[in-house]
Amino acid sequence: MALAICGATVAQAAGQADQSNQSSQADTSSKPAQSATRRVSDALAVVRQLEAEPRMKQLLQQAKGVLIVPSYGRAALGVGAHGGAGLLLLKRTDGSWSGPAFYDLGGLTVGLQVGAEGGAIAMVLNNDKAVAEFMKKNNFALSAEAGLTVVNWSKLAQGTAGTGDVVAWSGTKGLFGDAVAIGLNDIRFNQNLTNAYYGRTLSPKDIAAGTVSNPQAQPLQQALGEASTITK
Repeated sequence: MALAICGATVAQAAGQADQSNQSSQADTSSKPAQSATRRVSDALAVVRQLEAEPRMKQLLQQAKGVLIVPSYGRAALGVGAHGGAGLLLLKRTDGSWSGPAFYDLGGLTVGLQVGAEGGAIAMVLNNDKAVAEFMKKNNFALSAEAGLTVVNWSKLAQGTAGTGDVVAWSGTKGLFGDAVAIGLNDIRFNQNLTNAYYGRTLSPKDIAAGTVSNPQAQPLQQALGEASTITK
């Protein structure tokens, strides 16, 4: 009987340990999904800022896509600063927007005026050439070196620069300094967050094709649709 009790005790302890391990694994797997969900929610506030700019609404109406960075590193100052995480949404042929694909960002090659704080930025993709860079998944750039003209939104608004392949907007005055053209390097597709958000392994092309969705992203997609519609 003692052996039976001992055996039961060991089995019970093993079962509790297994449950603990499963719980720990579940907690770990839920963190990327929570992080992705939070990033999508934060991006919604950025879209509301874009919608308040009449000229930005015109750009979004013609855009092929937009990279939204809810917060670019506040401690990063000067050329080559790092620290950003964003998400990409592409416009479909019917004018609606795809679900988000998640990216991590490297440094702004020009701009970040000394003394300026970081904050929200958005990169409006004006053509298929700019969108094609994001289909490469890893370690690519939006810059002149990559064959793309990235125009400073504040200069464009002042009429001193033409529309490039990409228009860089900042929610923080002076973030890009006086540079007419800027660049963003070391952009990498975040496979982990993307998989966690959609519950399956996906590539940027899968998301661009519009074959997957997450209901939590609908407010963001709808807000972009409103921001890219010109009221007559």
